[in-house]
Amino acid sequence: MNSIKNVPARVLNRRPGHSLEAEREQFDKTQAISISKAINTQEAPVKEKHARRIILGTHHEKGAFTFWSYAIGLPLPSSAILSWKFCHVLHKVLRDGHPNVLHDCQRYRSNIREIGDLWGHLHDRYGQLVNIYTKLLLTKISFHLKHPQFPAGLEVTDEVLEKAAGTDINNIFQLTVEMFDYMDCELKLSESVFRQLNTAIAVSQMSSGQCRLAPLIQVIQDCSHLYHYTVKLMFKLHSCLPADTLQGHRDRFHEQFHSLRNFFRRASDMLYFKRLIQIPRLPEGPPNFLRASALAEHIKPVVVIPEEAPEDEEPENLIEISTGPPAGEPAVVADLFEQTFGPPNGSVKDDRDLQIEALKREVEMLRSELDKIKLEAQRFIAQLKGQVNALEAELEEQRKQKQKALVDNEQLRHELAQLRAAQVEGERNQGLREEAEKKASATEARYNKLKEKHSELINTHAELLRKNADTAKQLTVTQQSQEEVARVKEQLAFQVEQVKRESEMKLEEQSDQLEKLKRELEAKAGELVRVQEALSRTEQSGSELSSRLDALSADRDELSRVVRQREADLLAAQSLAREKEEALSQEQQRSSRERDELQGRLADKESQEQGLQQRLLDEQFAMLRATAVEARRILQDAVGKLDDPLHLRCTSSPDYLVSRAQAALDAVSALEKGHAQYLTSRAADASGLVAALTRFSHLTADTIVHGSATSHLAPTDPADRLIDTCRECGARALELVGQLQEQQALLQAQPGLVRTPLQGILQLGQELKPKSLDVRQEELGAMVDKEMAATSAAIEDAVRRIEDMMNQARHASSGVKLEVNERILNSCTDLMKAIRLLVTTSTSLQKEIVESGRGAATQQEFYAKNSRWTEGLISASKAVGWGATQLVESADKVVLHTGKYEELIVCSHEIAASTAQLVAASKVKADKHSPHLSRLQECSRTVNEMAANVVASTKSGQEQVEDRDTMDFSGLSLIKLKKQEMETQVRALELEKTLEVERVRLGELRRQHYLLAGATGAPGEEEPSQPSPAPRSGTKKPPLAQKPSVAPRQDHQLDKKDASYTAQVVN
Repeated sequence: MNSIKNVPARVLNRRPGHSLEAEREQFDKTQAISISKAINTQEAPVKEKHARRIILGTHHEKGAFTFWSYAIGLPLPSSAILSWKFCHVLHKVLRDGHPNVLHDCQRYRSNIREIGDLWGHLHDRYGQLVNIYTKLLLTKISFHLKHPQFPAGLEVTDEVLEKAAGTDINNIFQLTVEMFDYMDCELKLSESVFRQLNTAIAVSQMSSGQCRLAPLIQVIQDCSHLYHYTVKLMFKLHSCLPADTLQGHRDRFHEQFHSLRNFFRRASDMLYFKRLIQIPRLPEGPPNFLRASALAEHIKPVVVIPEEAPEDEEPENLIEISTGPPAGEPAVVADLFEQTFGPPNGSVKDDRDLQIEALKREVEMLRSELDKIKLEAQRFIAQLKGQVNALEAELEEQRKQKQKALVDNEQLRHELAQLRAAQVEGERNQGLREEAEKKASATEARYNKLKEKHSELINTHAELLRKNADTAKQLTVTQQSQEEVARVKEQLAFQVEQVKRESEMKLEEQSDQLEKLKRELEAKAGELVRVQEALSRTEQSGSELSSRLDALSADRDELSRVVRQREADLLAAQSLAREKEEALSQEQQRSSRERDELQGRLADKESQEQGLQQRLLDEQFAMLRATAVEARRILQDAVGKLDDPLHLRCTSSPDYLVSRAQAALDAVSALEKGHAQYLTSRAADASGLVAALTRFSHLTADTIVHGSATSHLAPTDPADRLIDTCRECGARALELVGQLQEQQALLQAQPGLVRTPLQGILQLGQELKPKSLDVRQEELGAMVDKEMAATSAAIEDAVRRIEDMMNQARHASSGVKLEVNERILNSCTDLMKAIRLLVTTSTSLQKEIVESGRGAATQQEFYAKNSRWTEGLISASKAVGWGATQLVESADKVVLHTGKYEELIVCSHEIAASTAQLVAASKVKADKHSPHLSRLQECSRTVNEMAANVVASTKSGQEQVEDRDTMDFSGLSLIKLKKQEMETQVRALELEKTLEVERVRLGELRRQHYLLAGATGAPGEEEPSQPSPAPRSGTKKPPLAQKPSVAPRQDHQLDKKDASYTAQVVN
């Protein structure tokens, strides 16, 4: 029996009934089943067999195309658990899948980010975990794409790590930072998972807990490698850089080390991880990077995944096995038999014929398989297109919902911002009210203290006056007593002399004399009683006076007894009289001393009261003077702003200037009232004057500063008058403040003198107020479109008229004039076309601005809200239309030889300026990155170039047309030449004089134009560079925005740059 030998390999490779279509269908079916079983809404961990099939599928097709084609269709926004398990499966696919998976996932970064952002905004426990997990996956994809040396599994040798770090210290530094960020994302996910779980052992055995804990296995694997690599890189950095530079790296590493060690410790204690992964243990403390030998002590943490027992799963046929042989099998067997043993009946075929037949059969078979593949591909493409259309519809619906959510979110944010602003405003008002109450209480306390001091001074003064009256009264009584005592003394002396004379006379008369003396003594006793009563009234002046008076009465009693006695001793009477005289003199001296003492005390009290009063006056004036000094500084600073070049960029509005000037005038009235009150007050109370002066200085300085800022946007004459008035106001205010600093000049101070310049500033501010058009804001939107359409129509009409003029010039002129006219009209035509393109682009930009800025409002509401900008557009469009009409009329006159070439040049300059104003008005609210804005600027430059071409063609044509006479000096003598030279000089002087007069007239015309523009425009508003709208009537030039004061240039100095000169200034 013969055996089959050398069977061809292509025969053995042919499998009955097997094709690429069936294999692809089987693969797609297997992947779809595995993905649907791995990623579902059940709160249970992903089964390892399903994840392993998905990973094997990536290796089979060398990418993740099939995985993402099914993953995109999953309803991830509907379930947080579904999104969590999707992130878990994607993490496993990134780590263990084919290397091309990383690049396939890069294409779907936006989908991953959208899922994370969606669940991050929702308050769902799994949603917050999904948000953190997506950030980790995005960081992982970015890191491995940037550093392809590191596979997604993060397992490389130390040599590969050294090669990836390189020798550049900057690269090592950056790589370390990126690994730190990578580690932070990993640790943040683990901390979030543990934060949501109770760390008890029973929780890790529940399906809900295992669903959250399952992704941490991949986190542990990543963290072990990242920890080892960061240790290596940190030691390498410390070997190249100083320790102080790497202090931040060390602090961050220590923080991650403790977090990672805590994470590994908590995971090791859970039963769920003990059977799935062997977690390494980190050392007690972090490595000491300051000691290079510590690198040898570092031990690389190794994570071990134990071998799992094979799970029970459905058997899959990797090779298709059919129940019966296919219909074509007998032919294949016969063919194999013929090829092996030769054809039957002894017929022999050539080997080449056999090979040809075999190749034909193989080609037919491959062709049939190719047709099947094409049909399958077409069916698959149609299916994918349907899925794409469905996904696009779903995506559009999601975008609409997202847009609606964003609008609602924006409205909520706006309401929240308003509430916060209201709260902040309330808190600020509360703070201001409390501060005002504190200031009021402090002022009231100070006023009460001054009032108490004043009352105390008044009481002291009244007490001193009472004491002075009492002392004067006592002094009067004492003087009366002294006079009575002196009178008694004189009477006693007279009596003593009489007694002496009577004693020397007859003794017989002694009895009569004794009786007489008794009567006199009784009278004297009565007088002494009266004296005692008078002296009793002076007991308040001192106890010694009363005791002396008692002694005097006793002496008088003794004297009466001596006199009643006949044998009274005259010497005793004399001694008694001397003693009484001495006592009275001592009493008089004591009384005078007491009087002087009381008068001295009274004088001291009066001087003390005057000193206190003067001290109070000095303190009040010192406070007033300090306030005046500070007010002078404030006013000097405000006056200095008038000449400060840095203040030139500051602007203000006339309305605000008017409000400040009116407030300053009110402050002047308050200052006059406080000054009059200070002068008429006895106590010289300066509180009212100080408050009024403080308010006056601040408001006047504010008025001067805002007057200067307003003048920066005002026309020349009003600006100069406003600056002069501000200077005058500052000078008078400084003069007034200087007078308030001197006591002598304080009486002659006149605060009312400042009112005149303030009223001048108020009047100028009223004159500079904008006079708006008599157009309702609701009509502005229609008016913009109307004016832009009118401008476009004027330009179209100008182009048509230029073409008509060109046709007429060709029939009516020839030669040089025809050439000049054609050149001028062609340049005008180019300019009109450039202007038409600029107006069209400006209209597009305007529509873009309205659409982007109006939000939910209508177009008319947007124009009404931005009325100043709208009026600027209207005025600019009017100026462009007027310029085009004027240019056509000037060109017509030049062609018909009824006009001047200079008129055409001036019209070119004017139309370039008008288009530049339209560009400026259009770009005020435009986005700087807008393509329409860039095209508008390009059109503006084109207009400037075309205007320069008009000027150049006009000048060249003027030179060609004008006849220049050749000067012939052959027949002139020296005297005639001298005479003509003098005549030429006279003519030159006359022309220069005429030129100066015309320049002055041009300046006056421009000044009047600026005044008209300021009357109808709005200088000082938020859009000063825009022209203001004015009524359109015929060819009357509308008012333009303010132009810079630039002296006109000579005609021979004009060149092609002149056409763009005005536009550049306006821009």
